[in-house]
Amino acid sequence: MAIERVSIIGMGSLGLIFGSFLMDRLGRDNVEFVMDEDRFRRYSGVERLINGKRYDFNLVSGDEMGKPADLLIFAVKSTGLEEAIQTVRNKVSEDTIIISLLNGITSEKIIGEAFGRDKVLYTIAEGMDPIRSGHNLDYTRMGSVRIGIDEETEEKSDKLNEVLELFERTGFPYIPEEDVMQRLWSKFMLNVGVNQVLMIHEGNYDTIQKPGPARDLMIDAMKEVVQLAEKENIKITQADIDYYVALIDTLNPEGMPSMRFDGLNRIRSEVELFSGMVLELGEKHGIPTPINREIYEKIKEIEAKY
Repeated sequence: MAIERVSIIGMGSLGLIFGSFLMDRLGRDNVEFVMDEDRFRRYSGVERLINGKRYDFNLVSGDEMGKPADLLIFAVKSTGLEEAIQTVRNKVSEDTIIISLLNGITSEKIIGEAFGRDKVLYTIAEGMDPIRSGHNLDYTRMGSVRIGIDEETEEKSDKLNEVLELFERTGFPYIPEEDVMQRLWSKFMLNVGVNQVLMIHEGNYDTIQKPGPARDLMIDAMKEVVQLAEKENIKITQADIDYYVALIDTLNPEGMPSMRFDGLNRIRSEVELFSGMVLELGEKHGIPTPINREIYEKIKEIEAKY
């Protein structure tokens, strides 16, 4: 079955980048943003500029019945995942395919427990460099989605092929992953380094693109994830660190990740998803993680002042 109706929950940078791309190719009626009643009232009628182009997105309330999605995309922060799951329940049918663009290594499991593991494919979004100003967004790199399945079943393979057909039909940038769990952990490693360090140093990508304490701290934090991944039977090597550091060096120096926006807006960050998870896994496997312990404590100190 060809995917025609796409529902997205989350109007952050990822939701806006990928939502506008799909809307341009599938039409406004076939791409919608799902939200709770409060956001629906606040955002209705609000136009957004994305790379200078004006968008009047199709917004729908999560209370809407009878119009399930062919593809449901989670693009919220991890701190809003549980609320998002409740909001989109009416958009999920037996045939709905679900992908998550969330950071970290746990969202697919949580979503699968809510709607069924058979519906969830694994995806990792990377390589984008958004700059936000109010409701508007600019980027020079759209990035791509890496996609795969965690287990080889006919049902999951069929769902993966349906999504790949949509990506091919629309020209959506993607990379198929044979070992998607390794890629998921690699992106987790990147986020542990980049997102947290830029929040602490109150910088943009330029801060870690040049030699210095911030770049060193980023790499040291990533190295602690490598040790933990091995204990979880995930193979990450120095080559993966090198790949992602090189990727960061290609991004718009003035751009910044979502966690830096959290700091600027003085809202609760995803620290528990990053260094919080590293500390938890370190305790589980008896591996010291002093770099991430220091990072965790610094971010908690920052947030305590909000």
